[in-house]
Amino acid sequence: MRKIQMVDLQSQYQTIKDQVNNSLTEVLESAAFINGPQVQNFQKELETYLGVKHVIPCANGTDALQIAMMGLELKPGDEVITTDFTFAATVEVIGLLQLTPVLVDVEADTFNIDIAAVKNAITPKTKAIVPVHLFGQCANMEAIMEIAKEHNLYVIEDNAQGIGADYTFSNGEKKKSGTIGHVAATSFFPSKNLGCYGDGGAIFTNDDNLAHFIRGIVNHGMYERYHHDVVGVNSRLDSIQAAVLRAKLPLLDTYNTKRRHAAIKYNVALKDNPNIITPVLADRSELTEANNQHVFHQYTLRIINGRRDELVNHLNENGIPCGVYYPIPLHLQKAYTDSRYQEKDFEVTNTLVKEVISLPMHTELDDEQIDFITAQINSFIN
Repeated sequence: MRKIQMVDLQSQYQTIKDQVNNSLTEVLESAAFINGPQVQNFQKELETYLGVKHVIPCANGTDALQIAMMGLELKPGDEVITTDFTFAATVEVIGLLQLTPVLVDVEADTFNIDIAAVKNAITPKTKAIVPVHLFGQCANMEAIMEIAKEHNLYVIEDNAQGIGADYTFSNGEKKKSGTIGHVAATSFFPSKNLGCYGDGGAIFTNDDNLAHFIRGIVNHGMYERYHHDVVGVNSRLDSIQAAVLRAKLPLLDTYNTKRRHAAIKYNVALKDNPNIITPVLADRSELTEANNQHVFHQYTLRIINGRRDELVNHLNENGIPCGVYYPIPLHLQKAYTDSRYQEKDFEVTNTLVKEVISLPMHTELDDEQIDFITAQINSFIN
Protein backbone atom coordinates (compact mmCIF):
# COMPACT_ATOMS: atom_id res chain seq x y z
CA MET A 1 0.00 0.00 0.00
CA ARG A 2 1.22 3.48 -0.85
CA LYS A 3 1.97 5.86 2.01
CA ILE A 4 -1.21 7.60 3.13
CA GLN A 5 -1.12 11.38 2.99
CA MET A 6 -3.64 13.98 4.05
CA VAL A 7 -3.19 15.63 0.64
CA ASP A 8 -1.11 13.99 -2.09
CA LEU A 9 -0.05 16.81 -4.39
CA GLN A 10 3.05 14.98 -5.56
CA SER A 11 1.05 12.12 -7.10
CA GLN A 12 -1.44 14.57 -8.56
CA TYR A 13 1.40 16.50 -10.18
CA GLN A 14 2.68 13.36 -11.89
CA THR A 15 -0.65 12.98 -13.71
CA ILE A 16 -0.56 16.55 -15.06
CA LYS A 17 3.18 17.03 -15.26
CA ASP A 18 3.36 17.72 -18.99
CA GLN A 19 0.54 20.29 -18.98
CA VAL A 20 1.94 22.10 -15.94
CA ASN A 21 5.54 22.10 -17.17
CA ASN A 22 4.56 23.38 -20.60
CA SER A 23 2.52 26.19 -19.06
CA LEU A 24 5.35 27.16 -16.71
CA THR A 25 7.84 27.15 -19.55
CA GLU A 26 5.60 29.49 -21.48
CA VAL A 27 5.61 31.95 -18.59
CA LEU A 28 9.37 31.73 -18.11
CA GLU A 29 10.09 32.25 -21.78
CA SER A 30 7.70 35.19 -22.07
CA ALA A 31 8.87 36.77 -18.78
CA ALA A 32 5.29 38.06 -18.37
CA PHE A 33 5.28 37.32 -14.66
CA ILE A 34 2.63 39.84 -13.52
CA ASN A 35 -0.76 40.23 -15.25
CA GLY A 36 0.49 38.24 -18.22
CA PRO A 37 -1.61 36.24 -20.69
CA GLN A 38 -1.83 33.25 -18.35
CA VAL A 39 -3.64 35.36 -15.75
CA GLN A 40 -5.97 36.93 -18.28
CA ASN A 41 -6.80 33.58 -19.87
CA PHE A 42 -7.35 31.89 -16.52
CA GLN A 43 -9.72 34.66 -15.52
CA LYS A 44 -11.81 34.17 -18.66
CA GLU A 45 -11.80 30.39 -18.38
CA LEU A 46 -12.90 30.47 -14.74
CA GLU A 47 -15.68 32.94 -15.59
CA THR A 48 -16.94 30.50 -18.21
CA TYR A 49 -16.71 27.51 -15.86
CA LEU A 50 -18.58 29.26 -13.05
CA GLY A 51 -21.08 31.07 -15.25
CA VAL A 52 -20.22 34.35 -13.54
CA LYS A 53 -19.65 37.69 -15.26
CA HIS A 54 -16.49 38.72 -13.44
CA VAL A 55 -13.53 36.91 -11.88
CA ILE A 56 -10.88 39.18 -10.37
CA PRO A 57 -7.73 37.20 -9.49
CA CYS A 58 -5.72 38.26 -6.45
CA ALA A 59 -2.86 37.12 -4.26
CA ASN A 60 -4.66 34.82 -1.80
CA GLY A 61 -8.01 33.89 -0.34
CA THR A 62 -7.73 36.14 2.69
CA ASP A 63 -7.03 39.13 0.47
CA ALA A 64 -10.04 38.10 -1.63
CA LEU A 65 -12.34 38.34 1.39
CA GLN A 66 -10.88 41.65 2.51
CA ILE A 67 -11.05 43.19 -0.97
CA ALA A 68 -14.64 42.00 -1.41
CA MET A 69 -15.59 43.87 1.77
CA MET A 70 -13.60 46.92 0.69
CA GLY A 71 -15.47 46.86 -2.60
CA LEU A 72 -18.79 47.03 -0.77
CA GLU A 73 -17.52 50.10 1.09
CA LEU A 74 -18.51 48.81 4.49
CA LYS A 75 -17.75 51.31 7.23
CA PRO A 76 -16.05 50.87 10.65
CA GLY A 77 -18.64 49.68 13.14
CA ASP A 78 -20.84 48.00 10.54
CA GLU A 79 -21.85 44.54 11.73
CA VAL A 80 -21.03 41.48 9.63
CA ILE A 81 -22.65 38.16 10.54
CA THR A 82 -20.65 35.00 9.97
CA THR A 83 -20.12 31.52 11.33
CA ASP A 84 -18.31 30.66 14.55
CA PHE A 85 -17.09 27.37 13.07
CA THR A 86 -14.58 28.18 10.34
CA PHE A 87 -10.98 29.18 9.75
CA ALA A 88 -9.97 32.51 11.29
CA ALA A 89 -9.45 34.27 7.94
CA THR A 90 -13.21 34.72 7.62
CA VAL A 91 -13.41 36.87 10.74
CA GLU A 92 -9.85 38.19 10.55
CA VAL A 93 -10.60 40.47 7.61
CA ILE A 94 -13.69 41.83 9.35
CA GLY A 95 -11.49 42.94 12.22
CA LEU A 96 -8.79 44.33 9.94
CA LEU A 97 -11.35 46.65 8.32
CA GLN A 98 -12.60 47.76 11.78
CA LEU A 99 -15.97 46.21 11.10
CA THR A 100 -17.80 44.39 13.89
CA PRO A 101 -17.90 40.60 13.58
CA VAL A 102 -21.07 38.91 14.78
CA LEU A 103 -20.46 35.20 15.21
CA VAL A 104 -23.35 32.74 15.14
CA ASP A 105 -23.81 29.00 15.56
CA VAL A 106 -23.95 26.33 12.86
CA GLU A 107 -26.07 23.34 11.90
CA ALA A 108 -25.03 20.09 13.58
CA ASP A 109 -25.26 17.98 10.44
CA THR A 110 -23.98 20.20 7.60
CA PHE A 111 -21.61 22.34 9.76
CA ASN A 112 -22.83 25.41 7.84
CA ILE A 113 -24.21 28.64 9.25
CA ASP A 114 -27.53 28.29 11.06
CA ILE A 115 -30.31 30.29 9.39
CA ALA A 116 -32.30 30.85 12.58
CA ALA A 117 -29.16 32.15 14.29
CA VAL A 118 -28.56 34.57 11.42
CA LYS A 119 -32.08 35.96 11.74
CA ASN A 120 -31.68 36.41 15.49
CA ALA A 121 -28.38 38.25 15.07
CA ILE A 122 -29.64 41.01 12.77
CA THR A 123 -29.65 44.52 14.23
CA PRO A 124 -29.95 48.01 12.69
CA LYS A 125 -26.14 47.97 12.37
CA THR A 126 -26.01 44.75 10.32
CA LYS A 127 -24.72 45.33 6.80
CA ALA A 128 -23.58 41.94 5.52
CA ILE A 129 -23.69 38.17 5.94
CA VAL A 130 -20.71 35.92 5.18
CA PRO A 131 -21.80 32.31 4.70
CA VAL A 132 -18.94 29.82 4.48
CA HIS A 133 -19.36 26.78 2.24
CA LEU A 134 -17.58 24.68 4.82
CA PHE A 135 -15.72 21.51 3.87
CA GLY A 136 -17.12 21.78 0.32
CA GLN A 137 -20.90 21.92 0.84
CA CYS A 138 -22.94 25.02 0.06
CA ALA A 139 -24.64 26.87 2.86
CA ASN A 140 -28.40 27.44 2.58
CA MET A 141 -28.01 30.24 0.05
CA GLU A 142 -31.68 30.53 -0.89
CA ALA A 143 -32.66 31.31 2.69
CA ILE A 144 -29.66 33.61 3.14
CA MET A 145 -30.48 35.61 0.02
CA GLU A 146 -34.10 35.96 1.16
CA ILE A 147 -32.94 37.31 4.52
CA ALA A 148 -30.52 39.67 2.80
CA LYS A 149 -33.23 41.00 0.51
CA GLU A 150 -35.65 41.52 3.39
CA HIS A 151 -33.10 43.46 5.46
CA ASN A 152 -31.16 45.12 2.61
CA LEU A 153 -27.92 43.32 3.41
CA TYR A 154 -24.94 42.28 1.31
CA VAL A 155 -24.00 38.61 1.00
CA ILE A 156 -20.31 37.75 0.69
CA GLU A 157 -19.74 34.05 -0.02
CA ASP A 158 -16.63 32.52 1.48
CA ASN A 159 -16.03 29.90 -1.21
CA ALA A 160 -12.49 28.94 -0.21
CA GLN A 161 -13.50 25.31 0.34
CA GLY A 162 -16.42 24.96 -2.06
CA ILE A 163 -15.26 25.73 -5.59
CA GLY A 164 -17.04 23.61 -8.16
CA ALA A 165 -20.00 22.73 -5.94
CA ASP A 166 -23.55 23.15 -7.23
CA TYR A 167 -26.38 24.77 -5.29
CA THR A 168 -29.94 23.88 -6.28
CA PHE A 169 -32.76 26.30 -5.53
CA SER A 170 -36.27 25.15 -4.65
CA ASN A 171 -37.41 25.87 -8.23
CA GLY A 172 -34.75 23.51 -9.61
CA GLU A 173 -32.35 26.24 -10.78
CA LYS A 174 -28.69 25.42 -10.25
CA LYS A 175 -25.80 27.78 -9.71
CA LYS A 176 -22.16 27.27 -8.83
CA SER A 177 -21.08 28.12 -5.32
CA GLY A 178 -19.64 31.62 -5.24
CA THR A 179 -21.99 32.98 -7.92
CA ILE A 180 -25.11 33.50 -5.81
CA GLY A 181 -24.31 36.31 -3.39
CA HIS A 182 -23.40 39.89 -4.24
CA VAL A 183 -19.72 38.94 -4.22
CA ALA A 184 -17.61 35.91 -3.34
CA ALA A 185 -14.05 35.08 -2.41
CA THR A 186 -12.05 31.94 -2.97
CA SER A 187 -8.59 30.59 -2.24
CA PHE A 188 -6.24 28.66 -4.51
CA PHE A 189 -4.02 27.45 -1.66
CA PRO A 190 -2.26 24.26 -2.85
CA SER A 191 -4.45 21.85 -0.88
CA LYS A 192 -7.72 23.30 -2.20
CA ASN A 193 -9.83 21.41 -4.73
CA LEU A 194 -8.48 23.85 -7.31
CA GLY A 195 -5.06 24.73 -5.95
CA CYS A 196 -1.97 26.39 -7.33
CA TYR A 197 1.66 25.87 -6.26
CA GLY A 198 1.82 28.83 -3.93
CA ASP A 199 -0.70 31.41 -2.77
CA GLY A 200 -3.54 32.62 -4.92
CA GLY A 201 -7.15 33.75 -4.73
CA ALA A 202 -9.99 35.40 -6.61
CA ILE A 203 -13.15 37.45 -6.19
CA PHE A 204 -16.34 36.67 -8.13
CA THR A 205 -19.30 38.94 -8.86
CA ASN A 206 -22.05 39.55 -11.41
CA ASP A 207 -22.15 43.26 -10.57
CA ASP A 208 -20.37 45.28 -13.30
CA ASN A 209 -19.80 48.36 -11.14
CA LEU A 210 -18.54 46.36 -8.18
CA ALA A 211 -16.19 44.40 -10.44
CA HIS A 212 -14.74 47.63 -11.85
CA PHE A 213 -14.21 49.03 -8.35
CA ILE A 214 -12.52 45.83 -7.17
CA ARG A 215 -10.21 45.69 -10.19
CA GLY A 216 -8.84 49.03 -9.06
CA ILE A 217 -8.52 47.98 -5.43
CA VAL A 218 -6.36 44.94 -6.20
CA ASN A 219 -3.90 47.09 -8.17
CA HIS A 220 -3.05 49.99 -5.84
CA GLY A 221 -6.30 51.74 -6.71
CA MET A 222 -5.18 52.28 -10.32
CA TYR A 223 -7.23 52.00 -13.49
CA GLU A 224 -4.59 53.96 -15.39
CA ARG A 225 -0.91 53.73 -14.48
CA TYR A 226 0.08 56.23 -11.77
CA HIS A 227 -3.51 57.48 -11.47
CA HIS A 228 -4.73 56.31 -8.04
CA ASP A 229 -8.51 56.79 -8.07
CA VAL A 230 -9.36 54.70 -4.99
CA VAL A 231 -7.52 53.42 -1.95
CA GLY A 232 -6.19 50.04 -2.96
CA VAL A 233 -3.80 47.25 -2.09
CA ASN A 234 -1.19 45.20 -3.94
CA SER A 235 -2.83 41.83 -4.43
CA ARG A 236 -2.29 40.10 -7.74
CA LEU A 237 -2.24 36.48 -8.87
CA ASP A 238 1.12 35.95 -10.54
CA SER A 239 1.40 34.32 -13.95
CA ILE A 240 3.17 31.19 -12.73
CA GLN A 241 0.28 30.38 -10.36
CA ALA A 242 -2.25 31.17 -13.09
CA ALA A 243 -0.45 28.75 -15.40
CA VAL A 244 -0.79 25.96 -12.85
CA LEU A 245 -4.47 26.77 -12.32
CA ARG A 246 -5.13 26.76 -16.07
CA ALA A 247 -3.70 23.24 -16.25
CA LYS A 248 -5.94 22.09 -13.39
CA LEU A 249 -9.21 23.90 -14.15
CA PRO A 250 -10.33 21.51 -16.95
CA LEU A 251 -9.89 18.67 -14.45
CA LEU A 252 -11.76 20.27 -11.54
CA ASP A 253 -15.00 18.35 -12.07
CA THR A 254 -13.02 15.11 -12.39
CA TYR A 255 -11.13 15.93 -9.21
CA ASN A 256 -14.38 16.60 -7.35
CA THR A 257 -15.90 13.36 -8.63
CA LYS A 258 -12.88 11.45 -7.31
CA ARG A 259 -13.36 13.13 -3.93
CA ARG A 260 -17.00 12.05 -3.86
CA HIS A 261 -15.97 8.51 -4.78
CA ALA A 262 -13.69 8.46 -1.74
CA ALA A 263 -16.42 9.97 0.45
CA ILE A 264 -18.88 7.27 -0.63
CA LYS A 265 -16.35 4.56 0.22
CA TYR A 266 -15.77 6.14 3.64
CA ASN A 267 -19.52 6.44 4.28
CA VAL A 268 -20.28 2.83 3.38
CA ALA A 269 -17.51 1.52 5.63
CA LEU A 270 -18.37 3.72 8.62
CA LYS A 271 -22.13 4.26 8.47
CA ASP A 272 -23.04 1.34 10.76
CA ASN A 273 -20.72 2.39 13.57
CA PRO A 274 -23.01 3.78 16.32
CA ASN A 275 -20.29 6.08 17.63
CA ILE A 276 -19.68 7.82 14.31
CA ILE A 277 -21.76 10.35 12.38
CA THR A 278 -20.78 10.47 8.73
CA PRO A 279 -21.28 13.52 6.46
CA VAL A 280 -24.75 14.16 5.02
CA LEU A 281 -25.93 16.26 2.10
CA ALA A 282 -27.91 19.36 2.98
CA ASP A 283 -31.00 18.21 1.06
CA ARG A 284 -30.73 14.67 2.49
CA SER A 285 -30.38 13.22 -0.99
CA GLU A 286 -28.17 10.23 -1.68
CA LEU A 287 -24.48 10.91 -2.06
CA THR A 288 -23.41 9.76 -5.50
CA GLU A 289 -20.39 10.52 -7.65
CA ALA A 290 -22.63 12.61 -9.90
CA ASN A 291 -24.31 14.58 -7.10
CA ASN A 292 -22.23 17.75 -7.12
CA GLN A 293 -23.68 19.62 -4.15
CA HIS A 294 -20.74 18.58 -1.94
CA VAL A 295 -17.18 18.59 -3.29
CA PHE A 296 -15.52 17.31 -0.09
CA HIS A 297 -12.65 19.64 0.43
CA GLN A 298 -12.60 17.81 3.74
CA TYR A 299 -14.25 14.54 4.74
CA THR A 300 -15.27 15.23 8.33
CA LEU A 301 -16.72 12.79 10.85
CA ARG A 302 -18.23 13.31 14.28
CA ILE A 303 -16.97 10.91 16.96
CA ILE A 304 -19.73 10.99 19.57
CA ASN A 305 -18.41 8.69 22.31
CA GLY A 306 -15.83 11.16 23.65
CA ARG A 307 -12.82 9.37 22.12
CA ARG A 308 -12.00 11.75 19.28
CA ASP A 309 -8.61 12.77 20.64
CA GLU A 310 -7.69 9.15 21.36
CA LEU A 311 -8.63 8.29 17.78
CA VAL A 312 -6.37 11.05 16.45
CA ASN A 313 -3.45 9.55 18.35
CA HIS A 314 -4.33 6.03 17.24
CA LEU A 315 -4.48 7.00 13.57
CA ASN A 316 -1.21 8.91 13.74
CA GLU A 317 0.48 5.93 15.41
CA ASN A 318 -0.67 3.77 12.50
CA GLY A 319 0.58 6.07 9.76
CA ILE A 320 -2.75 7.70 9.03
CA PRO A 321 -2.71 11.52 9.03
CA CYS A 322 -5.85 13.34 10.06
CA GLY A 323 -6.92 16.83 11.07
CA VAL A 324 -9.20 18.56 13.54
CA TYR A 325 -10.87 21.47 11.79
CA TYR A 326 -11.40 23.42 14.01
CA PRO A 327 -10.32 22.74 17.62
CA ILE A 328 -11.25 26.14 19.12
CA PRO A 329 -14.37 28.15 18.22
CA LEU A 330 -13.71 31.66 16.96
CA HIS A 331 -15.70 33.19 19.81
CA LEU A 332 -13.18 31.67 22.25
CA GLN A 333 -10.10 32.81 20.35
CA LYS A 334 -8.22 35.53 22.22
CA ALA A 335 -8.34 37.90 19.23
CA TYR A 336 -12.12 37.66 18.84
CA THR A 337 -13.55 37.28 22.35
CA ASP A 338 -16.38 39.69 23.04
CA SER A 339 -18.66 40.28 26.01
CA ARG A 340 -21.66 40.11 23.65
CA TYR A 341 -21.20 36.36 23.19
CA GLN A 342 -22.93 33.85 25.45
CA GLU A 343 -22.05 30.18 25.51
CA LYS A 344 -25.69 29.14 25.17
CA ASP A 345 -25.66 30.68 21.69
CA PHE A 346 -22.90 28.33 20.51
CA GLU A 347 -24.07 24.93 21.71
CA VAL A 348 -23.54 23.19 18.38
CA THR A 349 -20.12 24.68 17.69
CA ASN A 350 -18.96 23.92 21.22
CA THR A 351 -19.96 20.30 20.68
CA LEU A 352 -18.45 19.98 17.21
CA VAL A 353 -14.99 21.18 18.24
CA LYS A 354 -14.82 18.19 20.60
CA GLU A 355 -16.10 15.66 18.07
CA VAL A 356 -14.94 16.45 14.52
CA ILE A 357 -12.09 14.72 12.76
CA SER A 358 -11.16 15.03 9.09
CA LEU A 359 -9.71 12.04 7.26
CA PRO A 360 -7.33 12.02 4.28
CA MET A 361 -9.16 13.43 1.26
CA HIS A 362 -7.65 14.08 -2.14
CA THR A 363 -7.80 13.01 -5.77
CA GLU A 364 -5.22 10.23 -5.45
CA LEU A 365 -6.80 8.23 -2.61
CA ASP A 366 -7.28 4.60 -3.58
CA ASP A 367 -9.64 1.95 -2.27
CA GLU A 368 -6.89 0.02 -0.50
CA GLN A 369 -5.95 3.08 1.52
CA ILE A 370 -9.57 3.83 2.39
CA ASP A 371 -10.14 0.22 3.46
CA PHE A 372 -7.13 0.41 5.77
CA ILE A 373 -8.17 3.77 7.24
CA THR A 374 -11.76 2.72 7.92
CA ALA A 375 -10.71 -0.64 9.37
CA GLN A 376 -8.46 1.16 11.86
CA ILE A 377 -11.28 3.53 12.81
CA ASN A 378 -13.92 0.84 13.24
CA SER A 379 -11.63 -1.37 15.29
CA PHE A 380 -10.79 1.50 17.64
CA ILE A 381 -14.20 3.21 17.85
CA ASN A 382 -16.62 0.49 18.85
